[in-house]
Amino acid sequence: MNIEPRLSTIGQIVVTVSDVGVALPFYRDALGLSFLFSAGPNLAFLDAGGVRLMLSTPQGAGSVGHNSILYFKVADIDATHAAIVARGAVSERAPQLTARLPDHELWIGFLRDPDGNLVGLMEERR
Repeated sequence: MNIEPRLSTIGQIVVTVSDVGVALPFYRDALGLSFLFSAGPNLAFLDAGGVRLMLSTPQGAGSVGHNSILYFKVADIDATHAAIVARGAVSERAPQLTARLPDHELWIGFLRDPDGNLVGLMEERR
């Protein structure tokens, strides 16, 4: 019997950073993610709404600041973006309407972490 493999939800996302000790306060304090644990000085794990986020220095492959973009769903993108910037994050682009869909509007804004990785905020306004 040939069983077709199926993917489930995302269990973990890795963000390559130059210094975990510098990046951790951004993700924990500025973005407000729950700290889970560290595994030595070069690995830290946080909870992003049930998805584990791993901060890691380059391990073999990987280049600082050249990662996929993480998008976090938020309820009020304008207030959330402003609060995160007030906590020290760098704003890349203020929230703006990106698309009008049949049942909602998609709003997107961007921040940068200490290594220049983009962090997206998204709100689906109904």
